[in-house]
Amino acid sequence: MSPGERTRITFLNDAGRMFCAGILESAGNTFLLLIAVTHFKAGPVAKALVAGAGSFGLLMSPVAVAFVQRRRWKATTGVARFLGVGALCCVLMAVVPQLWLYVPACLMAMAVNSAIIPLMTETYHNNYPGDARGKLYARAFTLRIGGAMLAAWVGGRFLDAHPQQFPVLLLGYGAAFGVAALCAHRIPSSPLHDNGAAHPLHAMRFVREDRVFRQTLIVWMFMGFANLMMLPMRVEYLGNPAHGLAKSAAEIAFLTGVVPNLARLVMNPVWGWLFDRMNFFALRTTLNIGFALGILAFFTSNTTTGLIVGAIIYGISNAGGDVAWGLWVTKFAPPGRVADYMGVHTFLTGVRGIAAPMMAFQLVQHYSLAALGGFSAVLIVAATLLLLPEIRRSRANRKGEILTEEVVD
Repeated sequence: MSPGERTRITFLNDAGRMFCAGILESAGNTFLLLIAVTHFKAGPVAKALVAGAGSFGLLMSPVAVAFVQRRRWKATTGVARFLGVGALCCVLMAVVPQLWLYVPACLMAMAVNSAIIPLMTETYHNNYPGDARGKLYARAFTLRIGGAMLAAWVGGRFLDAHPQQFPVLLLGYGAAFGVAALCAHRIPSSPLHDNGAAHPLHAMRFVREDRVFRQTLIVWMFMGFANLMMLPMRVEYLGNPAHGLAKSAAEIAFLTGVVPNLARLVMNPVWGWLFDRMNFFALRTTLNIGFALGILAFFTSNTTTGLIVGAIIYGISNAGGDVAWGLWVTKFAPPGRVADYMGVHTFLTGVRGIAAPMMAFQLVQHYSLAALGGFSAVLIVAATLLLLPEIRRSRANRKGEILTEEVVD
């Protein structure tokens, strides 16, 4: 098929997959943890495992890439089959609503949902033109945000009205997995290049060999650890009576799902446009500042107005983070290495995504959430300072290119 037709088919089917991914995002960010807290009365370890399930999938993403490479599957065939596993896990959780099954099934379902990311990034790189990749990705991602908003609103009202009927919600997530798998299967792609490496972490050598890649990963580690540490704390802060708020399921869904996702919905196209045109390091610095302000505003307030303001700032920053996190390696990876570079990035995201909730749920037993928010803001500021040399270097390189062009002319 022609490149234009390939782009069109990819966009249409990925839009449907993205809408389902939004439904599953609301599950991972809010409802699976809320069910663990309110229905199962889960302890800190179980809550941390549920909160870090998506991060475990990121940790395993290089294994998923290697698995697909070795079997010579098309990238989107692998995506569809992994999503099918997620659907099965949700059905099992609904049929057998017991904590001993709920925690590992949550872990597996959200893990496969995250493990597919490098495969999709490779597909975007191959199927979308470079000068419109951010724009097309952001447009499809808008449907993901809409799906997350709708699922948060419906799910919160449903649980408030029928708190014991949470298995129905789990079956809905299983259906979302199934539809997403069907959409992914229809996206054109090619088998991944298999370099015959002995282990799935072979791409880690690029961290040593590529200085810019290494520096950017360090920045992501500081910033990402701070953000992922506080993300599950939003549900904990609003839902646990120990923190003095004890909001209802509908209120929690509104503040963690509807409000930030509305801000994401409005700003997502803007960040997609900026990604295609703005220096990446300057873009990342701007986002870091927004994340720090959002965390401080949310966790230092106990009023509805303050919580809404914090949620809005977080949503605006998260809209840019969605695009930057999902596509940044396409700006740095050599041809044919996008999935490998993204696999390294998602692996390290998984490391911090598992460690951060574990640390947060332990620290919150000894320190206030406001103190944890301040600590997270300090980490984000440190990440921002590490970006400044790269911004100066990028500007110097750009000036050199301009002077060279003028000499040639």
